Amino acid sequence: MSAPGQQILAGRYELGERLGLGGMSTVVVAFDSRLERYVAVKLLAEHLADDQQFVARFRREAMAAARLVHPNIVQVYDFGLDDASGRHYIVMERIVGPSGAQVLRDRGRLPVDEAVDWIAQSCRGLEYAHRNGLVHRDVKPGNLLLSEADGTIKLADFGIAKIASDESSITQVGSVLGTAAYLAPEQAAGEEAGPAADLYGLGVVAYQLLSGRLPYEAQSLTELALKQQREVPPPLHHVDPSIPPALSVAVERALALTPRRRYESADAMRVAVVDGAKGIGPDGDATHVVGGYDDETSATTVLAGEPSTGPLVVPREPRQPRRPPPAAPAPPPPVRESPRARGERAQAPAARPRKKRRRGAFRRFITFLFLMAILVAAGAAAYVATSSNDNSVHLREVVHDNADQVVTDLKSLIQDNTR
Repeated sequence: MSAPGQQILAGRYELGERLGLGGMSTVVVAFDSRLERYVAVKLLAEHLADDQQFVARFRREAMAAARLVHPNIVQVYDFGLDDASGRHYIVMERIVGPSGAQVLRDRGRLPVDEAVDWIAQSCRGLEYAHRNGLVHRDVKPGNLLLSEADGTIKLADFGIAKIASDESSITQVGSVLGTAAYLAPEQAAGEEAGPAADLYGLGVVAYQLLSGRLPYEAQSLTELALKQQREVPPPLHHVDPSIPPALSVAVERALALTPRRRYESADAMRVAVVDGAKGIGPDGDATHVVGGYDDETSATTVLAGEPSTGPLVVPREPRQPRRPPPAAPAPPPPVRESPRARGERAQAPAARPRKKRRRGAFRRFITFLFLMAILVAAGAAAYVATSSNDNSVHLREVVHDNADQVVTDLKSLIQDNTR
């Protein structure tokens, strides 16, 4: 039986005290009179009810989230529109316990084993959601809830996270800087967020749970974006030497600038974090590389058992924009030749290449030797033929500089002696 004046939603949910307030919704505890259990009800802001496109997308995302049934995901029970108040609502599993944001506010940071437990359980929830085609897009401490009943960590706000990121400009939200600190660089650039964006957000949460600080401290969104592009956050084992260097590397990989440099899956991240807490590096030994997971990062080698002496911040090399190859220089304009110059060029003898002139002289020399051999043989034959009749042979000196003239005189001499 509901108390007099108590607000009833959809004829069954008796609304109670407020649990949280945001720019798009208010979360209250409620009693489901039909199933006789306590639930959490998220009431969407009244001004969103007039946006039919938003309402349609909200319904699709809520239906997708309702299909996720996993121990590390807050279960969505129901959603709809309350005709009496005109407000859209989501009914979820009620978690009695603090959020990650409340834990950080009250305790500052967590011990390594406790922080690793938060991260590992969150990875299990993300792995299940990603395998079912749903990306959270808003992983942050406020959306990680600790159930005090059994110590289970549950991811909240599946289903509405995509709507919030698409419909709300981050420059118009009051708590923009706190939320933007968990956005992957590709999300901040307005690109489509995939599973790797959730791993980046969880990497920021892991960094904060272990160190009590954000990986990037900034006073504005512009400064935050520049730091993401230009700097690698201080390694965790530099901030706190009690943190195993292998765990520092595992968290650092989740914070890689480009999605392809992060883990291939949430389960791979879980294994790396759990192993890192045991001092097991990415290669199964004690050696690891700080800053070695990104193309834009300079590498520093650190041994697991040695004190950290390297720089706290490793600068990234800024990405250079791709430039088109330089164009080939344009050929010089043709020079107009005067008629007189063309005539002189036509009358001038063509210069023979030196190699061709040498080849021509060599051929003429060989031809000369060949002819001389023939003429000598012919002369000898003539001498034999005439010597049988008379022994007189007519000789004369043949000396010329011109080879053609020598050949002519030799022919004449042979004819004179063979008559």
